[in-house]
Amino acid sequence: MIELLPFTPEIEERTRPIYERAKAVIPAAEWPLYAPFVDAINRLKRERNAVILAHNYQTPEIFHGVADIVGDSLQLAREAQRAEADVIVVCGVHFMGETAKILNPNRRVIVPDAQAGCSLAESITAADVRALRAQYPGVPIVTYVNTSADVKAESDICCTSSNALRVVESLGVPRVIMIPDEFLAHYVASQTSVEIISWKGHCEVHERFRAIDVERLREGEDGLLVIAHPECPPDVIAAADFAGSTSAMIDFVRDRAPQRVVLLTECSMSDNVATQFDNVEFVRPCNLCPHMKRNTLPKILRALETLQDEILVEESVRVRALAAVERMMAIA
Repeated sequence: MIELLPFTPEIEERTRPIYERAKAVIPAAEWPLYAPFVDAINRLKRERNAVILAHNYQTPEIFHGVADIVGDSLQLAREAQRAEADVIVVCGVHFMGETAKILNPNRRVIVPDAQAGCSLAESITAADVRALRAQYPGVPIVTYVNTSADVKAESDICCTSSNALRVVESLGVPRVIMIPDEFLAHYVASQTSVEIISWKGHCEVHERFRAIDVERLREGEDGLLVIAHPECPPDVIAAADFAGSTSAMIDFVRDRAPQRVVLLTECSMSDNVATQFDNVEFVRPCNLCPHMKRNTLPKILRALETLQDEILVEESVRVRALAAVERMMAIA
């Protein structure tokens, strides 16, 4: 059971500017529950010289209330390395914490909930990668950042959904192995002449979308733009108006300024993006990631208080994984 903190007039005053930025997506009735935790977290992170990274799929009270750095996996990977802090708190899932540790070996990296996993990352192991390399000798292995440090360490180069095509074509080879997301591999294959050998890993959020969902969304909705994440099935991407990473989705909405738009991705993404676009109506088909939602304000506060659930990566694994991540970042 979560013990609530008191909502005092002092806390209301200190947190009012934060709420003003997020009031479009956080109901006024809920703010008295969140504000005491927001206030305590922001105070404690200053005392700890800590920085909080939050993925786009975090809930609005985390994304807008306590995060110092927000974005997709590539943005967080870059900014984690630049952050001047003794402690890095990663509000996302476990592999994101590992990526931050790979890039910041001398800093303490903690996560609010060590059980926040990822169906995609768990779809492949380091042994699977070694078996692929033996089956396809000489074929470079491109690995999505949504994987464990062990898997990254067995790879030639990493990629994200925003730079996957550039990474694949940068290798200058006729064929690559792209793991573990089958649908992202299919999406990249549709845009390049490079032969893509894929793995049957899927994101449990994006794989649930169907083309029929797009058809139903469009019924009676003139002018609705549909944007899909590349982790969605191919028929969904084909039915959408645009497909791209979470950062590309934001750029598309900014450039096109549609009256109405739907983002086929994790539900909190729309809440967090909506605050940037007052004149755009976001239709929300709500597929939640149960792992991302394990992060909560009380858990973030506990993590800062105790510095528990620290991410540790064996040095021999970290060094090899770092090489694959740095090759990706050099291209991005």
